[in-house]
Amino acid sequence: MTDLPTPVERELESHDAFARTDDGYDLTTTVFETTVAADDAEGKRDGRFLVTVVLPTLDAAVADEVVAPPVENGWFETLERRLEDVFTVARTSTHDEPVVERDADEVRVRLEYTAWDASDGADDAKALIEFVEGTFAQGIIPGYDYRGEAATLLENAQSRGQQAADGDSGGMPL
Repeated sequence: MTDLPTPVERELESHDAFARTDDGYDLTTTVFETTVAADDAEGKRDGRFLVTVVLPTLDAAVADEVVAPPVENGWFETLERRLEDVFTVARTSTHDEPVVERDADEVRVRLEYTAWDASDGADDAKALIEFVEGTFAQGIIPGYDYRGEAATLLENAQSRGQQAADGDSGGMPL
């Protein structure tokens, strides 16, 4: 999936949240490694999308500790269950079941769907990746020190929380 259908390539290229990579496009608004690629779809559809998000395992995200196998397994099983609902944030209704696989250090989430419209397909890719990121963030277990992407998510949340506490909500009061 390296040569994208023209409408899909045009949409991803013009979208301010995506950047071109060797394998497709990356969503620049997430802390995780992502790839958005597409092939031609049958009929009057603009593309068959493949979205991949690479997350650290809980053990890989925790700094200076080893996570006990039952905790790691429970965390992963919960992540899998939560990601079953990922397509509820997408416009497409033509999709495969999410594929969630892990090895010692990484969890790979693969999402495949067909978009009737390239613009909707690009918007779906962004929404799906953000859902995966949010789901990962929900699974961060208190009591551990985190590193890498997990630490960045926590720092971003703490920063936004502090801004809100200081009265800097970013918008005009009602």
